[in-house]
Amino acid sequence: MMDMKFLMILILGVGFMFVFTAFQTMCNIEKTILDSISQEDEIFKGEGYTSLAIIYLFFSLSNWLAPSFISFTGPRVAMVVGALTYTAFMITFMFPSTVLLYVGSAVLGLGASITWTGQGTYLARCSESSTISRNSGVFWALLQCSMFIGNLFVYYQFQDKTQIDKETRNLVIGVLTLIAILGIVFLAALRFMADNAEHDNELEQKHTGCGHAMYALKSAGQLFFTKKMLLLSLAFFYTGLELSFFSGVFGSAIGFTTKIAETPKEIVGLVGICIGAGEVFGGGLFGILGNKTTRYGRDPIVIAGYVMHMAAFFMTFINLPNSAPFKDTTDISYLDPPSAPIALICAFLLGLGDACFNTQIYSMLGGEYVNNAVGAFALFKFTQSVAAAISFFYSSHFGLYVQLGILVVTGTIGTIAFVFVEWGFKRQHREQEALEK
Repeated sequence: MMDMKFLMILILGVGFMFVFTAFQTMCNIEKTILDSISQEDEIFKGEGYTSLAIIYLFFSLSNWLAPSFISFTGPRVAMVVGALTYTAFMITFMFPSTVLLYVGSAVLGLGASITWTGQGTYLARCSESSTISRNSGVFWALLQCSMFIGNLFVYYQFQDKTQIDKETRNLVIGVLTLIAILGIVFLAALRFMADNAEHDNELEQKHTGCGHAMYALKSAGQLFFTKKMLLLSLAFFYTGLELSFFSGVFGSAIGFTTKIAETPKEIVGLVGICIGAGEVFGGGLFGILGNKTTRYGRDPIVIAGYVMHMAAFFMTFINLPNSAPFKDTTDISYLDPPSAPIALICAFLLGLGDACFNTQIYSMLGGEYVNNAVGAFALFKFTQSVAAAISFFYSSHFGLYVQLGILVVTGTIGTIAFVFVEWGFKRQHREQEALEK
C-alpha cells in the first residue's frame, strides 16, 4: 500500500510538472509576449502584471470555497477541472484580446484554488507522518522540473530576437498548450485514495452534501484565526510576494535591461532554467534527506532559504536598474555594465530559497494539520495568492528597489514567524513524548 501511495506521488508530480511547464513558462515570458503584441496591435492594451494580479486576486478569493468544492468532488476531480482552466488560459494568447486575456486570467484564478487545495489534500492522503517530508520534497522537485522544459524551449525560440513575432509566439503557445494537456492526462490517471483516520479531515465523517460543504468553509475559517495559523500566515504571505517577484518581475527586469547582453530577451529563458535548477535541487535534496529534516526540525532549512534570498536581493539591487521592471531601459545600477552571470546566480538562489520555504511549509501542513488538511492547504494558498495579487498590482507602479525593500522586510518577519511556530510544535511533541513515557 505504501508503494502504491508513493507511485501516486510520482504521478501527481509528473502531472503538475507538465501543467506548470506551460503556466510557469508563460508567467516568465508573459510581460515580454504582451509587450510584443502591443507593438504590433495598437488596439491591444493587455498588461502582463495586471493579468497576473487578476489571476492571484481570484485565486485568493476562491480559496475560501475550495474546501467546499472538494467536499463534493474529491481532490482528483478538482485537480483535473483546475488544470483545464490553465490550458484555457494558454489558448487565449493565440487570440490577442484585452478582454479575453483578463477573463481568462479570472477563470484561471478560480481553477487554481481547487487545483492546489486538491493537490495538498491528495499529498496528505498519500503520506504518513514519517513520509510527509520525503513526499513533499519529491513532489516539489518533480513540479519544478517544469522550469527546465519550457524555458529551454523559449531560450532557443527567442534567440537573436529583439521583438517576439506572431509566428514565434503562436509556436511557443501551441507547444505549451499541448504540454498542459499531457499533464491533465497524468492527473486523470491518479487512483482514488481512501480517507485515513489519522490524516483526513474529520468533517467528512460528520456531514454530507451541502452541510458537508458548509462545514468545510466554517472549519477553514476557524482554523485561520488560531494563533499558530495566524503566525504561519506571515510566512505564507512572504512566499506569495517572492513567488510573484521571481515568476513575473525578475525575468522581465532582466529582459528589459538592454545593457546586460546584446539580446537580453533570450536570457529570460536562461533565468527560468536557473530558477528551476534551484527549485529541483532543493526539492530533491529535501526529499532524499526527508527523515533527517523531520528529526532536526524545519527551521534550519527555512533560515537557510531566508539567507539565500537576502543574498539574491542584494545582488539584484547592485546589478539591475530601478526602472528595469517596466520597459526597455539603458539605465544602470551600481554595476556598469550589468552582469548576466550575476543575474543567473540570483535566479538559482531565488529558486533554491523558494524550495526551502515551500517544502517545509508543505511538510508542516501535511504533518501537523492532519485533521484538517483541506482547510490548512486552502488557507496557505489563500494567503499566498493574496500576497501575489498585491505584488503584481504594485509591480506596475513601484520601481525595482522599492520591491526589493518590501521583500526584505516581509521575508524577515515571515521567517521569524515560521521559526516560532516550528519551535512550538517541537515543544508540543516533547511534552507528548514525556507523557507517553
